[in-house]
Amino acid sequence: MNISNLMTGTAGFFVQSGSGDVPDSFKKTFNFLQGNGVYEEGMMHFLKTMKNTIWTHYDAFIADAQALAAIFMLIFFAIKSYEMMSGDKKMEIMPLLRPFGLVMVILWWSTFTRVVAYPTDLIANKTELMFEGSQIQVNNLRMERAQLMVQVADQLLTVQAQTETAKQEADTWYENAWESVKSTVKEGFAEVWNPIVELRNRMQVGLQLLATSILETLALWILRICVYIIFIIQIIFSTILIILGPFSVAISILPAFRDSFSTWVARFISVNLYTGIGFLVLYVASLFQHYAMEAEISRYRELVGSSGESLEKLGWFAGNGLLSFGMVIVTFLIGGLTMLTVPSISTWIVSTSGISSATSTMGRGASNLSRMLTKMMK
Repeated sequence: MNISNLMTGTAGFFVQSGSGDVPDSFKKTFNFLQGNGVYEEGMMHFLKTMKNTIWTHYDAFIADAQALAAIFMLIFFAIKSYEMMSGDKKMEIMPLLRPFGLVMVILWWSTFTRVVAYPTDLIANKTELMFEGSQIQVNNLRMERAQLMVQVADQLLTVQAQTETAKQEADTWYENAWESVKSTVKEGFAEVWNPIVELRNRMQVGLQLLATSILETLALWILRICVYIIFIIQIIFSTILIILGPFSVAISILPAFRDSFSTWVARFISVNLYTGIGFLVLYVASLFQHYAMEAEISRYRELVGSSGESLEKLGWFAGNGLLSFGMVIVTFLIGGLTMLTVPSISTWIVSTSGISSATSTMGRGASNLSRMLTKMMK
């Protein structure tokens, strides 16, 4: 089997780029197996479209919220009227206008939510442009790295084939030499033959390709899953806030729940910041990925060659058990773990405790579910 096909079929860590040296069939295969980009452009576009689609259901409870607002306005005016009649408070106009303003917010709920989300959308658009610009470079480097890994694997297989041939020839010559010469010649030839066999054993590539592809695919999908989780959480939380938000506005008419509306606004802004902060985190993570890939590319280039020094490095590299230096794998894991801190980072900008506690509850639930599944499997 051609090594390019082997790497395409097993390695889940290569992404196409605009490199003209890569065959179109190779690019199409990677597109089919791994998606277009590190984070799969199709999935990212789906999440964005899903958010816009779900937000159209903002009016699910508008009528109910309006009815509650009317009831709470009657209660509010009754309380204020009693306070003024009893002489506890004087006549004030501005507090009486507040319920009307809140009702207007409910009536124009879609426009109001879009206005509140507009600053966060600006942040998200700018950070997304930064992220997309960095991803173009990262994808190009990943394809260059993929080509070099294919070349290194090809070279390893070539050396392995040469050593296999040399071993077979040496076995034949060794048997003949054993029958025709003295044991001293046998001992001298063993000094030449044993290193050849040792080199052959060190150049076993098949399992190394499989182990490398498994580790890098696992790291890549951990990164992707963490990214998708944050964006999905943002969609779910923002949708719940938009659909049930009119109730917070209605109940804030009552003096006892006066802060519910301002709390809702803070939480809504905090949740909508997930997108902008998430793309910013991905942009910073892409800088680490850029450095790691350039560092590995420079090392792969040293391995690709026919000189004695290159063969020596190639032998030691093959003896490590993996066809990877590990830096890219580490950057993928760091990027994924950092994405999970986005909810906490958003509370640094807009202080609110409800979102962090909800995220922590979701994390504990997922952890408990994974433990239950593990026990069931055992």
